[in-house]
Amino acid sequence: MKYLKSPMNYIGNKYRLLDQIIPLLPPANCFVDLFAGGLDVAINYNAQIVYCNDVNYHLVDIYREFQSIEYEELIQWLDKTIEEYGLSKTNADAYARYRNFYNSSSRKPLDLYLLMNYGFNYQLRFNSNHEFNNPFGKNRSSFNDAIRKRLSSFVSTISGYHFSSCDFRCFDFSVLHAGDLIYCDPPYTISIGSYNDGKRGFNGWQAQDDLDLLAILDELSNRGVHFALSNVLEHKGDTNTVLAEWSKKYTVHELSCNYNNSSYHLSKKESDTREVLITNE
Repeated sequence: MKYLKSPMNYIGNKYRLLDQIIPLLPPANCFVDLFAGGLDVAINYNAQIVYCNDVNYHLVDIYREFQSIEYEELIQWLDKTIEEYGLSKTNADAYARYRNFYNSSSRKPLDLYLLMNYGFNYQLRFNSNHEFNNPFGKNRSSFNDAIRKRLSSFVSTISGYHFSSCDFRCFDFSVLHAGDLIYCDPPYTISIGSYNDGKRGFNGWQAQDDLDLLAILDELSNRGVHFALSNVLEHKGDTNTVLAEWSKKYTVHELSCNYNNSSYHLSKKESDTREVLITNE
């Protein structure tokens, strides 16, 4: 099956695992993606009602902007801005000027989205002051035809989604009823990266966060809500013992993982990871 690919190259995205994850998700009328990221799972799950939450409000603001504008108008604005600033795969000075414009005065979601498309590995990265600080993606990154095609399908698919940006504990779980589905792909406690190290303007992920999330999933399961939790049980010789013990109550599906979207390289021994999908099916 061919899956839609998000125009957001978000760290930790699940695109390469969709052929393993999607078949394991039960059908539901209402779907919640609690740690939505680049929306790779959400846009490939068929539900009448979709809620997507992410604590990174920059990301959610981009999605809401996509919902508020016609696709043709969006493309016209992107093309005009690319021409205005002279953005290309080789013009580092133009990228630097545009990044400075965004950080110093703009802070508009569409400017951030376009910046991302010319940054290294297309990543959305900030410093502790929430300033976009991804370096230039020389000879690699651009708003190319493939991304235009992804963006078209993406904008159409998310038009009716309900977006929120809050700590997962503050999400309104009353929208979920028996038979509905919640998917969770939180930061992984035993594999620290730039998305959960607490140094990018957002709180880092701690052991207590794991405990709180697992308690929420237990409560939802008791209400008859289906859940699917992506996580890592083992990484670089470490084991998430709390998660391993908790998962014994449920079904653990082993996934064959590939971390190609990473800003650093690991040795074979270091990259040994046991990634799983835990469900209450």
